[in-house]
Amino acid sequence: MARGWESKSVEDQISEKESQTAKPGQRLNSKQAAEREKRESLLLARTRTMKDLQNARDARYRALLERTLAHLDTQLAELDIAG
Repeated sequence: MARGWESKSVEDQISEKESQTAKPGQRLNSKQAAEREKRESLLLARTRTMKDLQNARDARYRALLERTLAHLDTQLAELDIAG
């Protein structure tokens, strides 16, 4: 399975979970808003890391990006568990 498809699947799952928890017209409290903002920030960082990984040629840099990607995925999973 290509990495691009895998990341899209993760993003779809996260979006689906968000749409289930936030009903239209429902206001978020400050904690929920902060969690949503953090999740969006992590997703943006993940997207950028994936793009950099696709373009990276140096093996050490690729390894760094792969560790970064794993860390971001861990943080996203922790948010999903806590939320």
